[in-house]
Amino acid sequence: MICTNYLRPLFCLLCVLAFLFPEASATAAQRKRQVKPAPKTTAPPVDELTQLRDSWIKATKEYKASLQKLLALYEGSEHKAEQRLAQSKDLYKDGLLSKRQVEESERAVGVEKEKVSGVEQQIASADTQIAETLIEIEGDKQIAKIGRLAKGRLVQTSSFIRFNGASGFLLSNAGKIQNFFLQKFSRPLPIAVFGQGAIHDRWRLDHHNAMDISLSPDGPEGQALMEFLRTNGIPFSAFRGAIPGVATGPHIHIGLPSHRY
Repeated sequence: MICTNYLRPLFCLLCVLAFLFPEASATAAQRKRQVKPAPKTTAPPVDELTQLRDSWIKATKEYKASLQKLLALYEGSEHKAEQRLAQSKDLYKDGLLSKRQVEESERAVGVEKEKVSGVEQQIASADTQIAETLIEIEGDKQIAKIGRLAKGRLVQTSSFIRFNGASGFLLSNAGKIQNFFLQKFSRPLPIAVFGQGAIHDRWRLDHHNAMDISLSPDGPEGQALMEFLRTNGIPFSAFRGAIPGVATGPHIHIGLPSHRY
């Protein structure tokens, strides 16, 4: 009975407030019902192939950086070996060392030079691999926009142009291209390499059924030649600049792309 008498005034007060401010009570209840958790934002999916290649390029650059450090050590050892050789020769002149000892110093210099040369080749190889991967990524992105590179399709990037001709190409058919160029420009087609060349052997590229033309794809002669190749369905790849392990400079490669063996 005591509790009932105590709570009755409070209950009456709440009823009065609800009667005087019905909108506030409804608004508060409505806000309580409308509160929803914020939607979770998800990051856009990353293409797996691009992610793998980016990781590979990063690892290759880190590998190259470690080679640069190793190269500095080997160059330091080479310098010290050359100093010891110079000292040995001076001592030999004074009769303080034998010829055999001088020859040992010379062999030591040779060993250090081989170490330096080996690391320099590894660094150059890393640069080549990175360049090739970047070209593949750039080409794949362009191909992805137009779908599978079907016969007769053209792909252009900032580095190269590639046309997948429908009729193919044989070196025995090169005369047709030479005649076109001679008639149009009154000079022979500037063929840099016909078939497999020494540079392709060094880079391990199969170039047996292709030829390289010393023309920039952005020049008038290069543009005319590429238009002729496209019209006749002849595949080609045109490079706008030098790419380590791929191209020594601007040129037009007539034939299917050279694959590494």
